[in-house]
Amino acid sequence: MVCGCHQGDDIVRSKGKQGMSVTELKPRVGDSEKITINLGVVDLGQIDLLVQEGFYANRTDLIRTAIRNQLAIHAEVVKHVIIRKSLALGLETYSRQQLEALQVNGERLQIQVVGLATIAADVTPELAAAVIDSVTVLGAFHASAAVKAALAGRIH
Repeated sequence: MVCGCHQGDDIVRSKGKQGMSVTELKPRVGDSEKITINLGVVDLGQIDLLVQEGFYANRTDLIRTAIRNQLAIHAEVVKHVIIRKSLALGLETYSRQQLEALQVNGERLQIQVVGLATIAADVTPELAAAVIDSVTVLGAFHASAAVKAALAGRIH
């Protein structure tokens, strides 16, 4: 069974005996990454006006709402692409125990995540290099600097 199970995004892709399915999940507060955007002064002024008039609590509230509205508009496309590309959606953590089990079984791992992929802090660079073939993350990838260096040629 392939599963992108998480609590940080809105959908999960899974493949079981019944075929592919997509399940809606509620977002979890606190699972976020900071981004920086550049806006024109007129757009920024309009945002400030809406905040001042009480439509939104602050600039971040308006921008987050606008992004979520756009993602909702394109939700079906996102679901289909995740299924088609066999991506895990959400928060995926790879523990030392999981990677050691793959190594014992002679298996290799291709990490493909939309969201956050984390390699546990106790994973050595040698173990990561021995087991992980590739890392493709649309979102954020968290691992120690040493593990990232060991996988440098494999991160896309």
